[in-house]
Amino acid sequence: MLRLAIQKSGRLSEDSLNLIRECGISFLSASYKLKTEATNFPLEILYLRDDDIPGYVQDGVADLGIVGQNVLVEAGFPGLEVEGLGFSKCRLSLAVPRAATYDSIEDLHGVNIATSYPRILGDYLAERGVKANLHTISGSVEIAPSIGLAEAICDIVSSGSTLLGNGLREVETVFRSEAVLIANQSLSAEKKELLEQLQFRMQAVRRARRNKYIVLNAPVAALDAVKALLPGIKSPTVTKLAEEGWVSVQSVVNEDDFWHITSQLKAVGAEGILVLPIEKMIS
Repeated sequence: MLRLAIQKSGRLSEDSLNLIRECGISFLSASYKLKTEATNFPLEILYLRDDDIPGYVQDGVADLGIVGQNVLVEAGFPGLEVEGLGFSKCRLSLAVPRAATYDSIEDLHGVNIATSYPRILGDYLAERGVKANLHTISGSVEIAPSIGLAEAICDIVSSGSTLLGNGLREVETVFRSEAVLIANQSLSAEKKELLEQLQFRMQAVRRARRNKYIVLNAPVAALDAVKALLPGIKSPTVTKLAEEGWVSVQSVVNEDDFWHITSQLKAVGAEGILVLPIEKMIS
């Protein structure tokens, strides 16, 4: 049985559990439980503090983990990463008070910077030849300038609203992060096989999230133009309609390209465009 560690609460926890469910794995979840076992896959889920997950996986207490890449790198175990999962994206950024003068990273020489990520920030500054005084604090980093602890901060940013609410402005992006799947590097052959099965399911779910299934009608005269816009996985599926001179075309479109491609399809004569979600997508 695989032991998978995930964050015990918060957005990353919710997204991780949703991914596991979408993989067809069933389990009971309760807020007071620290672990649960799947009913239809050899998987046990451990609910832990996110900062503890890399160490638990490194030591073999857990076989796998889902954790923010920022947490993994800060813990010093980047080699545990198996693959990015595409959700819980954020960035680690430097910020200064709105009224402060800032022209470049050189302005941080000798400055006091409060952060919960001294390893990542220290490496970033060292690569640029900047020597600053790092003050490691575990929470409420944004308040540091207003209480005189530091002249700048380095913290996780999603929308930036927290920085604005505390009178700060973002000046440098230090690190970009997303949720990643990590694994102990000494898994048995049996557990490696289970990991491959789990990855196969996760990848099918992630492909489905990134793509839409599209069905449309088009005149035969416009078929070449339509096919050029809809390559599909290999090529579109084309079926003759009862009405002479028309065909139905079915394909897969990447979510990021959908609206742009749809407008182009209409421009070349496509009609009755139907868009459907994809539950799983296996390449």
